[in-house]
Amino acid sequence: MTELQNIGITTLGGAPTSLDEYSGRAVLVVNVASKCGLTPQYTALEKLAKDYSDRGLSVVGFPCNQFGGQEPGSAEEIETFCSTTYGVTFPLMEKIDVNGENRHPVYEHLVQTPDADGEAGDVQWNFEKFLVSPEGEVVARFRPRTEPDAPEVLAAIDKVLPVPTL
Repeated sequence: MTELQNIGITTLGGAPTSLDEYSGRAVLVVNVASKCGLTPQYTALEKLAKDYSDRGLSVVGFPCNQFGGQEPGSAEEIETFCSTTYGVTFPLMEKIDVNGENRHPVYEHLVQTPDADGEAGDVQWNFEKFLVSPEGEVVARFRPRTEPDAPEVLAAIDKVLPVPTL
């Protein structure tokens, strides 16, 4: 178990958990928002969650209101929007800060990972994606405009999935 997997998080419904719940699975961690121009990425994230679940991928969303106030809703409003508008079934955690002095400890760890250009640091906007290996290591970072089903994302996921393609 890694330090990242040990960090306490809370589900959107208020239950305590951690990324250790996904130990042995690859995890795509994404900061999400309901009123963003990138919100339609929920469709591709849900498809990834469904299509790759049997091969060991989990998608986990962290709502965040730090970018243009694009996630202003309560937990109930977020849950309703995601499930009714995009059919989201993957787990959503409580709304958090991903940057700044109140940055959640999960993101303190994640933002140390560089993107494809070698840049680490603050999350740029909603829908930034971090790929965590089944062993709990952050292995890739994709900036917000990179679609969840982009070839580079799929290739990175395929490399770390615990169950190979048949």
